[in-house]
Amino acid sequence: MSSRLKVTLKKGLVGRPADQRGTVRALGLKRIGQTVEKDDRPEIRGMIFKVRHLVEVEEVPAAKPRKAAASEGKR
Repeated sequence: MSSRLKVTLKKGLVGRPADQRGTVRALGLKRIGQTVEKDDRPEIRGMIFKVRHLVEVEEVPAAKPRKAAASEGKR
């Protein structure tokens, strides 16, 4: 079971290069203080590394997969 990353935008994007603004947008962040959860994958880690001075990252355990509902399969 892989973990997830909680990414929070801590600093604004005004005056930042276009590639950094695009990377923050690609992570799904739009405003300061907004938090998103992403799968812990190399692509996401690379994006976070590029804008590490703008974001705060916290590792959270992945949610356990839910079992199928009891009503499914019983007819």
